[in-house]
Amino acid sequence: MENIMKAMVYYGDHDIRFEERKKPELIDPTDAIIKMTKTTICGTDLGIYKGKNPEIEQKEQEKNGSFNGRILGHEGIGIVEQIGSSVKNIKVGDKVIVSCVSRCGTCENCAKQLYSHCRNDGGWIMGYMIDGTQAEYVRTPFADTSLYVLPEGLNEDVAVLLSDALPTAHEIGVQNGDIKPGDTVAIVGAGPVGMSALLTAQFYSPSQIIMIDMDENRLAMAKELGATDTINSGTEDAIARVMELTNQRGVDCAIEAVGIEPTWDICQNIVKEGGHLANVGVHGKSVNFSLEKLWIKNLTITTGLVNANTTGMLLKSCCSGKLPMEKLATHHFKFNEIEKAYDVFINAAKEKAMKVIIDF
Repeated sequence: MENIMKAMVYYGDHDIRFEERKKPELIDPTDAIIKMTKTTICGTDLGIYKGKNPEIEQKEQEKNGSFNGRILGHEGIGIVEQIGSSVKNIKVGDKVIVSCVSRCGTCENCAKQLYSHCRNDGGWIMGYMIDGTQAEYVRTPFADTSLYVLPEGLNEDVAVLLSDALPTAHEIGVQNGDIKPGDTVAIVGAGPVGMSALLTAQFYSPSQIIMIDMDENRLAMAKELGATDTINSGTEDAIARVMELTNQRGVDCAIEAVGIEPTWDICQNIVKEGGHLANVGVHGKSVNFSLEKLWIKNLTITTGLVNANTTGMLLKSCCSGKLPMEKLATHHFKFNEIEKAYDVFINAAKEKAMKVIIDF
């Protein structure tokens, strides 16, 4: 049984199973095999579970003629157990952060730091196009450029958040939103990515950060982490309230951190002329894009998938204590309790859950 491990496997819409799978093996000389020590559940994993990404099955069937399930997860830390013959910067025994984006580092897009679109079968593939981190072991492609050695002393719960939530919020929300000193910012969605956007936006000294959500517990946490104002969109007209808070001007930057039409609609109605709308949320359905109202406003509207090109910088900021990310890790479970962890995360508002950490 040495080649068997436990894993959380996706089989289709609302069909995930905690079961035994074969341990991964090295395929390419740039691979590493990681024995996982911590992982987590991302909103994207819930999207897959709810059938938001049918391309997972479709592409596997096109490639192999059948779909035998996909191990979920693209975040976590672990210990390097094996390395391929070409791996130089990572060694067996290293404790590492697994980046959600795998990058070859040499293709045309990687040369432009567009790592999420690596042309050598990289990008966001883990827990999506290849098996992921919600397993006792994971194969990581391009180990030299897709793993980060964990510094001594860094809170390991925070290290897990450096896999995806923190760089996603910083790059696709804050950087794409071009936040500058004195700006007014609204973040719609106070989940882990929205909270990470709240924290990293403060690097750039905005004058006002408005957090919008329907969960009072999360809004209270947002206040603790630096939001100047909070709005409960379940009990208030969020658009009217934002306009009231900004003297009817709107915000310089709106960050959409959920991925549904109501949150998109708030964002497209609160950005002032010349402002930025940074979409971070993963949308599984089309939304109404009011171009007839927006074309005249000189807006910059951005979308994106994290490139993880600021992970190294964020890692240093976490080590210095400038990002209190550990507050986002609200629940801990053992790996054999991962089904319970999914249930808690699916019912996050009722359970007062932000980020669930799973320990092996």
